[in-house]
Amino acid sequence: MAAASRSGLSGWLYRVSDSDIWWSFKSSPMTVAAAVATFLIIAVAFLSPVLAPHTPFDPATLSLSDGLKPPVLVSPDGDWAFPLGTDDQGRDVLSSIMYGTRLSLIVSLAAVAVAMVLGISLGLISGYFGGAIDAVIMRVADVQLTFPAILVALLIDGVVRGLISVKRHDEIAIFVVVGAIGLSFWVSYARTVRGSVMVEKNKEYVQAARVIGLPPLLIMVRHVLPNVTGPVLVIATLNLGLAIITEATLSFLGVGLPSTEPSLGTLIRLGNEVLQSGDWWITVFPGVTLAALVLAVNLLGDWLRDALNPKLR
Repeated sequence: MAAASRSGLSGWLYRVSDSDIWWSFKSSPMTVAAAVATFLIIAVAFLSPVLAPHTPFDPATLSLSDGLKPPVLVSPDGDWAFPLGTDDQGRDVLSSIMYGTRLSLIVSLAAVAVAMVLGISLGLISGYFGGAIDAVIMRVADVQLTFPAILVALLIDGVVRGLISVKRHDEIAIFVVVGAIGLSFWVSYARTVRGSVMVEKNKEYVQAARVIGLPPLLIMVRHVLPNVTGPVLVIATLNLGLAIITEATLSFLGVGLPSTEPSLGTLIRLGNEVLQSGDWWITVFPGVTLAALVLAVNLLGDWLRDALNPKLR
């Protein structure tokens, strides 16, 4: 059993190392660098409770006497206990970035998952059944495409704020932001899956599944869905960068996550309030982290789009 398992694993590794996608990946230094940067940022973010030198959002650990310390590499007044400096509350900027990046990634990954589930489901239904169902879903998608995603997210967040109290909104803010971003991005999945399903549903293997009496749901999930995952994976990778930017924008505008659970966007907003005082590090370092993360993810998405396109192989 163990030998068979090792053989199966080694065979899988051989197929991966011998594939066109792996060759494309290792032959592109920029893609490799983007993958390494993405992995490092994600690993450090999710290990922040272990790696962070301080717990920046625990009031019991903060001291106002440590406030507004500059980075150690740009000023002799810096303190190596706070290598990137501190904010006006004495919070370590490096630890804040690590925790904030983790929260931004959690929100963005969850939002992309919501958009994928909703978009793929509606795309499968629209493309497989067609008719009035297809017309209704696609017209709703067309209407939503006339508005930028950030405006849709702002609208959804505003509706929720109008229905519940401010205190209750702050308690469920992370779920509101995830839902708002997810509902902003489902259209691209739905339209892509619909187009692929309309091609696949007329092929012989789908017709054979219908002849033997398989229900439509089973045909869509077992037979049609696996053949449309390539484009969906590309869209998900690109949308992850957009979701990170959208979440940061919402938080920067003050309608995203509260200050008690700051993401990168919230950190940038808080730093921007004291930027004119010369305390630039409070907003610059979170901004650089956000830009580096989004750039790395977008480079991976661009590579994946080209790697999965058979016309470019």
